[in-house]
Amino acid sequence: MEKQYKTFKEFYPFYLSQHENKTSRYLHYIGTSLGLVLFVYALVVQNPWLLLVSFVCGYGFAWVGHFFFEKNKPATFQYPWYSFLGDWVMLWQFLTGKRR
Repeated sequence: MEKQYKTFKEFYPFYLSQHENKTSRYLHYIGTSLGLVLFVYALVVQNPWLLLVSFVCGYGFAWVGHFFFEKNKPATFQYPWYSFLGDWVMLWQFLTGKRR
């Protein structure tokens, strides 16, 4: 049985361990960034379909990274909220130079 994480602080080191491959991390950065741009644009133009596309874009890039480069199962399947937060923290750390 897999470990059950009770806090995001406890979960985040595991999350990072699932993103060791540089290409996978960059795919996450691209997907998260494009997903955010699409999400905001969808709100501005009031298009609910684009809201859906924003999530597909974000997760699509990430899952390609996991399945083809990391060769592991995305943490989203077991920890959807913590994984979602992890994407944003990892992107922020990349943008601020704390994680390369």
